Amino acid sequence: MTVLIVEDEELAASELRTILSETDTSIEVIAVAGTIEAAVKILKESAPDLIFMDIHLGDGDSFEIFQRTEVKCPVIFTTAYDQYTLKAFKNQGIDYILKPYDREDIEQALKKLKGLQEQYPGVEAKAPLKAVQPLTGTRNRFMVNLGSRIKTVSANDIAYFMAEDKYLYLFTKEGESYILDETITSLEPQLSTQEFFRISRKFIIHISSIREMFKLSRNRIKVVLDPPPPANLTVVVSEDRASQFRSWLNM
Repeated sequence: MTVLIVEDEELAASELRTILSETDTSIEVIAVAGTIEAAVKILKESAPDLIFMDIHLGDGDSFEIFQRTEVKCPVIFTTAYDQYTLKAFKNQGIDYILKPYDREDIEQALKKLKGLQEQYPGVEAKAPLKAVQPLTGTRNRFMVNLGSRIKTVSANDIAYFMAEDKYLYLFTKEGESYILDETITSLEPQLSTQEFFRISRKFIIHISSIREMFKLSRNRIKVVLDPPPPANLTVVVSEDRASQFRSWLNM
């Protein structure tokens, strides 16, 4: 699989290249583009199987690339910010990784791409995968495993999602928990923005799961969830999300 890296930070590009080569020896990084101009030029002259694309480049947002040339392959977006999630999934995005790079997130994103291609064998690596992406904000059921049995959980029955180590857990309002074979970043744009909010890198919560809230320093907010998370973890709305969280509560 050939990969184009669109990244203007040399160290970050080098780190990503190393992780990719160590994760899958069949991956060949054909080029690193540090600007919109360079990325457009490369895409007009070559056809990679996959692009890892940083959203913020020195000469603008990388979404401009899609306006200047046709992008025919899947894109995994990378950024230090999370406010562009929906826009990313509307521009060939199959996953969205927050920086600094985490090896497990990259491995999960590559696994997701492989799974899509296996599930839809008629879709080639160089073809857009928009047709197989879940529609943003419309997912209302989740399939979970109970040993050899399979059951579905309605979105209305979910209290919150919690990312812990390599796993993403779904917690119901009844206190049950299940492991989902997804990442919290790829899950976020599939949920109703009226009912769910991602308060940190670790938690996405349902509005009805909030029992109490307390003001903390630096504009942060402590949230008491019902049912409580494992080991009575302290759940805090991160400082960079606090303002959006308050707006969400007032919707």
